[in-house]
Amino acid sequence: MAAAICVLVSACHSAGSATEVATSSLALPAVAGASGCGQAASSGSVTLSLRVGGHSRLVIVHVPTGYGASSPTPLVLNLHGSGATASDQESFSGMDATADRDGFIVAYPQGLIRDGTGFDWNVPGEPLVGGRGKPGGSADDVSFLTQLVGALEARYCVDTSEVYATGFSGGARMASQLGCDASPIFAAVAPVSGLRRPTPCPATRAVPVIAFHGTADPVDPYDGNGEAYWTYSVPQAALDWAEQDQCSTTPATTGGSGYTLTVYQGCGGGASVALYSVTGEGHEWPGGPAMPSSLTSLLGPQSNAVDADSVIWAFFAAHPLP
Repeated sequence: MAAAICVLVSACHSAGSATEVATSSLALPAVAGASGCGQAASSGSVTLSLRVGGHSRLVIVHVPTGYGASSPTPLVLNLHGSGATASDQESFSGMDATADRDGFIVAYPQGLIRDGTGFDWNVPGEPLVGGRGKPGGSADDVSFLTQLVGALEARYCVDTSEVYATGFSGGARMASQLGCDASPIFAAVAPVSGLRRPTPCPATRAVPVIAFHGTADPVDPYDGNGEAYWTYSVPQAALDWAEQDQCSTTPATTGGSGYTLTVYQGCGGGASVALYSVTGEGHEWPGGPAMPSSLTSLLGPQSNAVDADSVIWAFFAAHPLP
């Protein structure tokens, strides 16, 4: 059922196919250590391309209203779910509006493993949806995403102490991986409907983590016991991150209308681990744009109890690189 759901989400949210996205792409410079400060850039979204590891990769970049070419600006990578596209994630999460309001660049990279009308991420050591193996020669997505940050820094005026990663479902698992494998680059991560604590986790510092998950998620069940990539519960994943970050393992728990917030404090380096458990929500982006009833019948109900975009940005802004 999960594979069918991924295809449906992609079909219903896509503003264009992967082919249509590619036709409007511009070259993105891959210049390690270069700064794009001083280079003019228009606000709005543009599709860019980058060649990494012998593969042509795509990313949609949204530059916020009021962007100043000489003012260092935070950068958020926002990763799509399995079987979806960069365009899907831009519309599904609705994060452009938050970027415009709060003044950060948001980039929507695209995976490369074909899955129906969309793509999957190559999460290290994990199978694809449905237990499928990865095709031979699949691109190294940790390498792609870290090199993408450098390329964006060469084109835009990016504040290198404020680079973050979020994502949905398969993209959330990929964001979780970046917290472990690229902790010197990503100041904090925010997995939505897909928090994991990868093993091994070679993070070189305590990484701030904020996660969101519906308690009625039928795709990645809140209590675990799902597909091969989804065995343990979401609360266990949060506890594992708390232990990784050397936090107190006794969390503070508060409640709101339609959600429970669990926060692990006393972490190393001023980090924090927070989990929003959204009561009765399905496999969704909390507070995101409304989805058609045909999808909510498969993915479970949506909830506006939490505005994930605003909460994610507030958490990110409070946790730049030390």
